[in-house]
Amino acid sequence: MKLRILSGADVRRAVTMAEAIEAVRQAYIQLSTGQAVVPLRTPVEVERRDGVTLFMPAYLAGSDAMAAKIVSVFPENTKRGLPLIHAVVIVVDAETGRPVALMDGTYLTALRTGAASGVATDLLARPDARIAAIFGAGAQARTQLEAVCTVRPIERVWVYDTSNEAAAAYAEEMRGRGQPIPADISVADSPTQTVQDADVICTATTSSAPVFSDADLRPGVHVNGIGAYTPEMQEIPAETVARATIVVDSRSASLAEAGDLIIPLRSGLITEDSVYAEIGEVAAGRLSGRQSAEEVTFFKSVGVAVQDVAVADLILRRAKALGLGIEVDL
Repeated sequence: MKLRILSGADVRRAVTMAEAIEAVRQAYIQLSTGQAVVPLRTPVEVERRDGVTLFMPAYLAGSDAMAAKIVSVFPENTKRGLPLIHAVVIVVDAETGRPVALMDGTYLTALRTGAASGVATDLLARPDARIAAIFGAGAQARTQLEAVCTVRPIERVWVYDTSNEAAAAYAEEMRGRGQPIPADISVADSPTQTVQDADVICTATTSSAPVFSDADLRPGVHVNGIGAYTPEMQEIPAETVARATIVVDSRSASLAEAGDLIIPLRSGLITEDSVYAEIGEVAAGRLSGRQSAEEVTFFKSVGVAVQDVAVADLILRRAKALGLGIEVDL
């Protein structure tokens, strides 16, 4: 029995951001139309290191794809010069139950998370969006910008991080990426400067408090909230959530895990009925997206295993065609 092993370099080579966005779009549609089996992810807390390892399996009936991801988020890693996130994905043959591939999930996680914001931005942001704002300067922030620029002709970018050095390094790196990412990328001095002209905002931090002020947002902005993945974490002001059209990746997961929603829920600013739609419902055409140019839209993603399954399935198919990775006997 053969198992194909794919490195991070193999994963990067196999799939483009545009392809990942389409794969995630189709995965969201399957999730919201009852064609997916997705247990709530299982967290294993490592309190003394402020870390968590998550186990995330799923089956997509529509595309007959199955996989499971093991992903660790250890904030203290940044002090050690290590990535915040480490992950692997195991792909299972849905016909036989046989494991067929093991691939690096660290870049895959960044890719599929960026792709999620790409789908949401495509469906919810104004068509004339030209200015993007990025909070955070880690791996997730890189794919967030790439995805937004893939679906909108972004001309200018502002980036803000609590580490000015990290933000400067991010800006320098992303300027050199070339199209579709613009060369006009500036490090903001404050959150206000970051968002005041932004058409699309992506937050990719580990913050436990809002990273910008609601009063600084311009009308018609679209916000992708990516980083707050526990009930205690919060990136988006409760006032913004209360007045925005709220779209989520998964109602059940978001209401159980996302501090960006749970905190305003607890304070009475919103109710569970304030969630307008799952992004898959919008992608499937069951519900409409943006209603007006002045509307503030908010996509809250906590990450759903269907994203990993869809992208991993595509990566494996492309890897076979390109001859990527190595095969080992189990």
